[in-house]
Amino acid sequence: MKITRIAAQVKRAGRYSIYVDEKYAFSLSDTALLEAKLAPGDEITEAELKDWKQTSEDDKALGRAYNYALLRPRSHWEMEFYLKRKKAPPALIEQILNKLTNMQLLDDETFARAWVANRRLLRPTSLRKLQQELRSKRVSDEVVVKVLGEDETDENDVLKELIARKRKQSRYQDKDKLMRYLAGQGFGYSDIKTALEEDEET
Repeated sequence: MKITRIAAQVKRAGRYSIYVDEKYAFSLSDTALLEAKLAPGDEITEAELKDWKQTSEDDKALGRAYNYALLRPRSHWEMEFYLKRKKAPPALIEQILNKLTNMQLLDDETFARAWVANRRLLRPTSLRKLQQELRSKRVSDEVVVKVLGEDETDENDVLKELIARKRKQSRYQDKDKLMRYLAGQGFGYSDIKTALEEDEET
């Protein structure tokens, strides 16, 4: 069998189709193709073709992982869970996790800092709630304590801001509903009560 053509894919930039005996056989990313050193005219055996098809599948899984990591910072657990959902074999998952970590595309501390910054900017909440969210992403307690320890946001200011936002919504004109919502965000009862009393006074 002979590789007769290598062509760039139109719909997937950076990926190439490899044809064997004039028929499509498998595809590789530009990086994988450079590493493979394949060229038209190369002879390959049936066993080698089978290996290249497996390499192609592994390469696709790595590409999906890259894209997933680039959308936003991910925790190690998020990436591992994603690859498991995509039915990647355990050995490949470990290989991809190591590769992304070495490329600094996967780091729980970086993920945690980005998560806290995003929540502080878009959806104010308590330190307790942030702690719960990070733990749900399987970030270690050591990293959670370190990152939240660096956060200098004043909890009372966050609580007041949240009350001001929710007061603008008709459903939260009911004080009990508002208190339940704030408690669900991880704030303590006494802090909520004090903040609401101050809000009513102003």
